[in-house]
Amino acid sequence: MTTTSHLPLVGPEVIDLPPPEFGGGMCLAEALAHRRSHRVFGYRDPSIAEVAQLCWAAQGITDGELGLRAAPSAGATYPVALFVVAPAGVYRYEPSEHRLRRVVSGDVRERLQTAADDQSCVGESRVCLVLAAQPDAIAARYGRRRGWRYALLEAGHVAENILLQAAALGLVGVPVGAFEDRQVADVLGLPPGVHPVYLLPIGAPADS
Repeated sequence: MTTTSHLPLVGPEVIDLPPPEFGGGMCLAEALAHRRSHRVFGYRDPSIAEVAQLCWAAQGITDGELGLRAAPSAGATYPVALFVVAPAGVYRYEPSEHRLRRVVSGDVRERLQTAADDQSCVGESRVCLVLAAQPDAIAARYGRRRGWRYALLEAGHVAENILLQAAALGLVGVPVGAFEDRQVADVLGLPPGVHPVYLLPIGAPADS
């Protein structure tokens, strides 16, 4: 990514993301070899183009005709939602439009860190991606128990896509599963029936 623009400190309600890139850059084998969990980040903010690429790798549309996304989903039900926590607030990614829509205004990273067992990587990252599952979106087709399992499996697929894409962009991150569910839901303003399942703080390497 060559753009130097970043997510705004005081963001608009809707941010139209730049289109993803489909070629060039690090190959998959290199991304797999370079991916490591990092809890300390450098001062460089991820650019908005990098955030766009991360969102697309997570849930971006890869088949416009069928509406299929980058990560597999049981029955293409897509019960996992992606949220981007940035200094300007919390944004929900809308795959069909490839854009971010603000759902909470203001910097909530300190509160999110508190809800995540006070893990500093959550509060100190300039961008934290959060995956939340809506079991009802899949339970009607597969039943609640199996549907919840499929939703968790999908969250794992999405998280790995994010981490590999981060590595390919020269960014680092860490998957975080230790947090208080209700507190995180309150911080993100999640509606009833939507449950946080994964936090992924992302940033530049500490030596950048």
